[in-house]
Amino acid sequence: MGWKAIARSAIGTRHQEHHQPCQDYGLVTVAAPRSRRDRHGVIVGVVADGAGSARHAEVGAKLAVTTTLKYLVASEAWLQKRQRSWQDWPKPPSEELIQKIFTKAVVRSQAKITQQASDQGWQPDDLACTLLAFLATPDWIAAMQIGDGFLVVRYGQSQDGYHLLFQPDRGEFANQTTFVTAADALTTMQIRTVDHPPRFIAAATDGIERVALRLRDWAPFPPFFKPLEEYLEETPNPEADDAYLMSFLTSERLNQKTDDDKTLVLCRYHHQA
Repeated sequence: MGWKAIARSAIGTRHQEHHQPCQDYGLVTVAAPRSRRDRHGVIVGVVADGAGSARHAEVGAKLAVTTTLKYLVASEAWLQKRQRSWQDWPKPPSEELIQKIFTKAVVRSQAKITQQASDQGWQPDDLACTLLAFLATPDWIAAMQIGDGFLVVRYGQSQDGYHLLFQPDRGEFANQTTFVTAADALTTMQIRTVDHPPRFIAAATDGIERVALRLRDWAPFPPFFKPLEEYLEETPNPEADDAYLMSFLTSERLNQKTDDDKTLVLCRYHHQA
């Protein structure tokens, strides 16, 4: 069966009331599968949350996500042209190599944002957004994060549940974080590789933090993640059958707890003996 994945966003009630667009964006894909039926390869996911103070945050978020995803997918395609794949690493590549890959992805995203701002007569900060990305094989996961949002993983044969890879960057003051357009974006970027087989991955913008994480210690809340994992397990093609996920993201119950935009990227790997 391999990977099953879906990425969806829902506008927050605050933006609806002010007739503003959704400022989140997320994408997920199996990178350069060796055949149409190959779902066991490398999966790449990216989410971004546009800054509420940025005039064109939704543009920046989409640019950051599409550019980062394109670069990470291209890294697998480049390896395959040389008869290799990220899957050929039974353990994660060196942190130095992963740092280089994610740094190049961010630099390209920054360049795209700067060019878009120049073309439109805007400032780069008008497109400010956070950025979170991961690249995973059936054997390991590598990830980066600039700003807030979260990435939670459950590993194969794990008896201790769900794990948060990064503590969200909250900055010095309330409602403050680091954006891709910031001068210190690369120096504050968090990077991590984990030498365990990921079986479930959930990446999200900060609109869902308060219902998915226990904020006093940043522990993932299992009753939030377990139904989402079961949804992926039970749905043959979640990308085509998104009714459950969209009803959750737009539900009155969730909107009572957060008025922010919400983006979820979900992945599940089924190991085939």
